[in-house]
Amino acid sequence: MRDDLTERDRRVLDFERDAPAAPGAKEAAIRRDLGLSVARYQQLLNSLIERPAALAYEPMLVGRLLRLRDARAAARDARSFGSVAR
Repeated sequence: MRDDLTERDRRVLDFERDAPAAPGAKEAAIRRDLGLSVARYQQLLNSLIERPAALAYEPMLVGRLLRLRDARAAARDARSFGSVAR
């Protein structure tokens, strides 16, 4: 399987990089600019950040998103199972 980014993949990454900070404004812009539901946008973005081509295309953004995702997962784990030594 090729790991090149499609035009839509690049549009999603570019959008996330430049997205409005306000949640309501971002949701409206996702629908208006990308023609996607917010849920579908999040699915695409989460799968994109796993791909080496996305990291090569937008390293700062992808690194930040991966760190945020990992921090949220760790916070969920701590709430669900208590503090776990790793």
